[in-house]
Amino acid sequence: MTSATHRSAQEIGRTATGPRPLPELGAQRAATDLSHVDTTLSNGLRVLAVRKASVPLVEVRLWIPFAGEDALHPATAEVLAETLLTGTAKRDRVEIDAELALIGGDLGAGVDPERLYLNGSALSDGLPTLLDVLGDVLTGATYGEPEVTRERERLIERIAVSRTQPRTIAREALQKQRYGDHPVTREVPQAADVAAVVPEQVRALHAASVLPRGSVLVIVGDIDPDTVPAELERALGGWASDRSALVLPPLPELTGGNVLLVPRAGAVQSQIRLSAQTVARTHPSYAALQLANLAFGGYFSSRLVENIREDKGYTYGAHSGFEFTGENAVVNVDADTANEVTAAALLETRYELGRLGLVPPTAEEVESVRQYAIGSLLTSTSSQSGLAGQIMALATTGLGVEWLQEHPARLAAVTGEQVAEVALEYFAPKRFTGVVVGDAELLAPKLTALGDVTVGSETAD
Repeated sequence: MTSATHRSAQEIGRTATGPRPLPELGAQRAATDLSHVDTTLSNGLRVLAVRKASVPLVEVRLWIPFAGEDALHPATAEVLAETLLTGTAKRDRVEIDAELALIGGDLGAGVDPERLYLNGSALSDGLPTLLDVLGDVLTGATYGEPEVTRERERLIERIAVSRTQPRTIAREALQKQRYGDHPVTREVPQAADVAAVVPEQVRALHAASVLPRGSVLVIVGDIDPDTVPAELERALGGWASDRSALVLPPLPELTGGNVLLVPRAGAVQSQIRLSAQTVARTHPSYAALQLANLAFGGYFSSRLVENIREDKGYTYGAHSGFEFTGENAVVNVDADTANEVTAAALLETRYELGRLGLVPPTAEEVESVRQYAIGSLLTSTSSQSGLAGQIMALATTGLGVEWLQEHPARLAAVTGEQVAEVALEYFAPKRFTGVVVGDAELLAPKLTALGDVTVGSETAD
């Protein structure tokens, strides 16, 4: 029962004649006109400065291509990222933290096989200080013995924990299945390699690889974009080199193939990871492919989720989505399942991949995923942080703000026939390869009977 002044959700949603009809969706708005500058500094650094004055803050993103062929590169790169902000010739760690705190700011660093990245934010009137600190660590990081030792030991502990996690094991297995010994597969270094890193190696890597030419800096916030390049020339003037930052070698194209069962004795759950080659954002079919992916497994109302989560209860969550590395693009399918239903979940996943092409999304499905795609894009770029992340993802493949502004119109123009065409071409089950990580003694009989599954050697935790 509810009081006279309060109604339940059920009461609100109904009228005397039945359920209350949902209002029609309004017309989609184009992306907000963004005042911006897209230029290259004298040191070769590409800069995108975008005005978004919703709050008096500024977001900074720096992407430095950071590939390396040496076997110890991943370990040294991880130590570098952990110690980059621990002191310079001008400031120790406490002084860096204090200066950032005075402007309501922060600055962090991370690394993966493709890039070294720095993310920061501050009050908009503190941007000069933030850029000064950034320029200082890029040109004057000292990597002192105590700092390297301390962060190295912490990193070893985190790696030891990470390497026991099923998701880490599954990701590493998928990378090796897709790309063999390519440097992109070295996402988590070996603890023994990290333990061997010394400050001299970190300093040498910084000098050789922390380079502006070929790197990208994105600044979004309550700023005047036209003044940013000159400000950056002053703040980063000392960061220069005739050499370019090192990019990864091109990834081999995926051609499909068997799924590899990666044994993990005693595992109580299995990880299903599938992957297929797709197209980059610049391809004419990308917008249609984006809608096809959403219909398949890209959001909660997708076919895959409805099948193996809602209908059959095989998993708490299933998802498909794009992964971009340089000019390369793939679509991934992920699901974690109990051992007893792993083979059935893989069977249903393959079924849904085939059904997407043979029984393509209906007009209602296409319109639903279209509204979701446009709405989520606008939502994700509504904050300064989200907009900075989106622009950086585009900028690293040579695109800019214009692509982001024009993409809602591309999504709106996609037809049902186009979605059907890309679904048939890119989501065919035979295009996918991947791994299942789990207890092979329990999984192998059913998975090998299912077909197109081979059993690998035992994996170490």
